[in-house]
Amino acid sequence: MDLIHGSSDDQLDTLFRAYHKACPTPEPSSNFMPHLWHRIETRQRSAFSFRRMASALVTAAMAASVALGVYMAIPRNPIYYSTYLETLAEANTIETPDMVAPVHLILSERQ
Repeated sequence: MDLIHGSSDDQLDTLFRAYHKACPTPEPSSNFMPHLWHRIETRQRSAFSFRRMASALVTAAMAASVALGVYMAIPRNPIYYSTYLETLAEANTIETPDMVAPVHLILSERQ
């Protein structure tokens, strides 16, 4: 085999023939296609279950976001919507005495 002389196509053809002689193509067995499809379906099932879990998680997150948005939009007790200064002004009205009841301290002497 003289690879130095000849065109590039002839050299490439010679190289391919030598490779084919060195590495023959194995014949597939009778279970080749069923085994191949079984492997493909196994991988697709695992990918499908992951995809299904991911879409369920996205749906649950979207539902929770909508539910929280609706919950926050519903008006509730107006005391929670007052500002800090309004709350302080209502807590310390003029009519409310500072001391509600006097404190009596009784010390008993031990004998």
